[in-house]
Amino acid sequence: MRPVRSAACLLLLALIADADARNAADDAAAPLAAAQVDIARLISCQGQPEEFMALATALQDPLQAVSLGWRPLPQANMFLSEYALGTPVTVFGHRSAHIAFAGSSVMAVLDLPDPRPLAKALALETAVDTPEKAMFGKELVSEEVRDPATGAALVRSLVLNVSNVTSHPGKTLVGCTYSIDPLEDEPAEEPAGG
Repeated sequence: MRPVRSAACLLLLALIADADARNAADDAAAPLAAAQVDIARLISCQGQPEEFMALATALQDPLQAVSLGWRPLPQANMFLSEYALGTPVTVFGHRSAHIAFAGSSVMAVLDLPDPRPLAKALALETAVDTPEKAMFGKELVSEEVRDPATGAALVRSLVLNVSNVTSHPGKTLVGCTYSIDPLEDEPAEEPAGG
């Protein structure tokens, strides 16, 4: 190969690499799109609150949910928005094509009549355990972060949950609650001697 052609090829490769690097940086800075969210990771508490927030438009607009391959289901529980997935997900060894959202929680609806064995396998703490109702959970992440825009202190939290619900007999709900909340002010210290 001639030196001029080699230099031209190297220059072209450098320009392509630079463009790829700029595109990657732009992608990192851009807000996450709902279609990019891995729902199984989100349910398993392996995601981030920002990923959960990326689903906000899909949860508010049924057409957006349909564009993700989700089919809205009739509301059997006034606190849950439910969807059938086009492709089932596997979470904690269980496969499901039925998901539900409640507030800042995303859950898989599993064909497990008793949530207790799954809660025990996940080493969750008991919140409620009666013959009718069982709720288990564990905070997996609690970290202080700063709001990049305001500098305010925030607490990022991920809580893994397993429960049953009377509106879904024979089912177990497993999922994650994502939150970013303002850090509560610490009480002011009293002056010494006073």
